[in-house]
Amino acid sequence: MDPTRPLPSPARRLLLRGLGRAGATLGLLALARPSGALSREPLRFPRDHGAHPDARIEWWYVTGLLTPARAAAPSHGFQLTFFRLRRPLKAALQARDFAPDQLLLAHAALSDLARQRLVHDQRLARLAGSGLARADERDTRLRLGDWTLERDALAGGLSRYRLALRSDAADFALRLTLDAPQAPLLQGNAGWSRKGPGPAQASRYISEPQLRGAGQLVTPGQAARERPVQALAWLDHEWSDELLGGAADETQRAQGWDWLGINLHDGSALTLFRLRHADGRVLWSGGSWREADGRSEDLQQRVRLEPLAHWQSPLSLARYPVRWQLRTPRGDFLLQALFEAQEVDARRSSGLLYWEGAARLSTPDGRELGLGYLEMTGYAERVPL
Repeated sequence: MDPTRPLPSPARRLLLRGLGRAGATLGLLALARPSGALSREPLRFPRDHGAHPDARIEWWYVTGLLTPARAAAPSHGFQLTFFRLRRPLKAALQARDFAPDQLLLAHAALSDLARQRLVHDQRLARLAGSGLARADERDTRLRLGDWTLERDALAGGLSRYRLALRSDAADFALRLTLDAPQAPLLQGNAGWSRKGPGPAQASRYISEPQLRGAGQLVTPGQAARERPVQALAWLDHEWSDELLGGAADETQRAQGWDWLGINLHDGSALTLFRLRHADGRVLWSGGSWREADGRSEDLQQRVRLEPLAHWQSPLSLARYPVRWQLRTPRGDFLLQALFEAQEVDARRSSGLLYWEGAARLSTPDGRELGLGYLEMTGYAERVPL
């Protein structure tokens, strides 16, 4: 059995009985208690580019815009995300084959900006025993079947990332090499990023904005013909024991989050996020501004993200904000989705429906400042983290 593919029906029925509903892998994170407090030790590289198996959840998240050779504007947006989960199934399943200590999930998506169409795929495997999944603790070396993300160390502590994926289900393939112009951006306080008022609501959070490179893209219906593309991308690496608060205290409990990472045309980078209560009130907000020369400013609790327009998904019926007014110490901005229908259905792996797509940052009068990605979770249902 290939663990990167959907389970065959007998095994799937066993799994669904244990989980209680299809695709509830992440929902069982509440059953896996953290083994200890998240470490606040200073980050050390390259080790902290690698996996942290004691943390409850971890992800490496690469998004960006792809521009064909000789084209003036991007044609596609892309996402490749690897999630490592610690012991999410043991409390619910007794069968040895379905009780892994660590799981690796991956999501991939391609947004066709001209056709306003998103395709996506997802995978899930055990890290131990499957032979197809890997999350190295020494550096970024991730593999789930033939989906890979690897980091090479360059001079001066800089990074070069190589990613590759091929999806038969979504009918696209992508290979990229991406170089970071600066050392990693340590979000929050030296990589300690608050996510709420509770002492456990925090993450270790590293970003690599303004990644530039090139590669090959095969798009749906292209009959496996590769074409060269230039890429402008962003990588986040984050790990935590608790992001949205426990169920006991509603004042510290979030429904989901909104996040954006924008590469500005002048070489700077903007990160913003907010965590929301179920009624839409903001539990916590933050982000950063990084100048082109590498100087950065922490924006924790000094930003406002205000929805201006919504799109309703015909699949989940969730209403996602697709146009935003952003208020920051660096000024006010507008954020607009490059197209609305960029919802990802990942219920076969993470159990989630969320919105993840390419977006444009502009001045209040409409002058484009940069491009990047917007992520919105918890609109279809609460994210169980």
